[in-house]
Amino acid sequence: MRKVRPLTVHHLNELLLICSLVLLVAVAAVRVSTRSGLPTLLIYLGIGVAIGQDGIGVVFQDAELTQVLGYAALVVILAEGGLGTKWREIKPSLPLAAVLSTVGVAVSVGVTAAAAHYLVRLDWRQALIIGAVVSSTDAAAVFSVLRKVPLPPRLTGTLEAESGFNDAPVVILVVAFSAQGPIDPWYVLLGEIAMELAIGAVVGLAIGWLGAYGLRRVALPASGLYPIAVMAIAVIAYAGGALAHGSGFLAVYLASLILGNAKLPHWPATRGFAEGLGWIAQIGMFVLLGLLVTPHELGDDIWPAIGVGLALTAVARPASVLVSTLPFPVTWREKTLLSWAGLRGAVPIVLATIPVVSNVPESRRVFNIVFVLVIVYTLVQGPTLPWLARRLRLGEEEAAADLGIESAPLERLRGHLLSVSIPEDSKMHGVEVGELRLPTGAAVTLVVRDGKSFVPQPSTVLRRGDELLVVATDPVRDAAEERLRAVGRGGKLAGWLGTSGR
Repeated sequence: MRKVRPLTVHHLNELLLICSLVLLVAVAAVRVSTRSGLPTLLIYLGIGVAIGQDGIGVVFQDAELTQVLGYAALVVILAEGGLGTKWREIKPSLPLAAVLSTVGVAVSVGVTAAAAHYLVRLDWRQALIIGAVVSSTDAAAVFSVLRKVPLPPRLTGTLEAESGFNDAPVVILVVAFSAQGPIDPWYVLLGEIAMELAIGAVVGLAIGWLGAYGLRRVALPASGLYPIAVMAIAVIAYAGGALAHGSGFLAVYLASLILGNAKLPHWPATRGFAEGLGWIAQIGMFVLLGLLVTPHELGDDIWPAIGVGLALTAVARPASVLVSTLPFPVTWREKTLLSWAGLRGAVPIVLATIPVVSNVPESRRVFNIVFVLVIVYTLVQGPTLPWLARRLRLGEEEAAADLGIESAPLERLRGHLLSVSIPEDSKMHGVEVGELRLPTGAAVTLVVRDGKSFVPQPSTVLRRGDELLVVATDPVRDAAEERLRAVGRGGKLAGWLGTSGR
């Protein structure tokens, strides 16, 4: 019997050193990615490959551990994405995103599986697994790329909501296709998907609403506790949805979406904390996936992966978009962009570990094909998406910068202290304090300018870079923030111009 060596302090120090160096290299890689346009996920995968057995020599073949850690990372990434998604942008896009995530996934799975069966000569089980695995757009890739492309809110909302929704049906399909024994009939799979999505939606909405309700009414003793509480609620939504035999991925995304639009106290700190966790999750997941792959085994699967990827990109994705957009007034330019913006990333690679863990025949080949496909088509699609948006004239001019507003509850005084930062491009620049026309019960009590603070008069002119302290009672807190945001977008004539602060 092999004796397991205990983890000593020396080993822990070495592990911490290696992890810290990997994180620093990954952070530096973001800078390289920004300048070169190369997607960061490829750089992180490259780091993992460089550390692996064909690089430095670290041997890692634990697909089950990779799957578990990958799921945990996806929970954090979906939570961060939901927290950063604005409800007003995705609300008009929800019906289309829901159809793309269900009907569109079904079309994509069928077309891609047929291509894998007839082009690569895989049997139908392996072909269906590949079709399901690569039919999910990647939340991390979509969130990171689209937020750099000034698209109309309708398109951005559709793509972000789709990437948050379509993980759930795809996971169900991959698990069903990877199970031992015959595959269930299509109507059974359809019923399972509908039930799991419904349970996940109910759990996510309920936990998100309850969490937001509690955090808005309980003053925690330290501002640093709010980000921890928000992320804990998001993870509870995932666990609750999964334990209820529903879709945990849909639950965590919906709960995070509610929390992110609930105007919680100390929101900038929460947003920064979630974004940092999201980066760590992405880095860890991509590096781990790079470690799992064996590059010298990929040679025979390069051309099959390119063939399946071509069918997915040129036929399956456009077909799914065309079918899904039939009930909606979508222009041909928007359909073209939606077809090209079906970005893949770590999600398909993580899902490709499911058949490996389930010991499906030729599952390692399926994993290799998916890995190569993601690498090649991410290199093609990611950098060209901004160019295509400009060619289709779908780029949108940047609007006035939104205000940074942080809220701290004053529980004993039954009020809120709003900290307002006026950015460079805000139209609040040049507005007098009296022209803010805040509701009765709210007032600007302090202005910090150039490091000095003073109590403003109604005639005090606000400037870019100012920080304001606004005290508002509970009943008018939301109305005060809404008015401040409206003035930030429309200036002193915001009410006359119809500019909303929502």
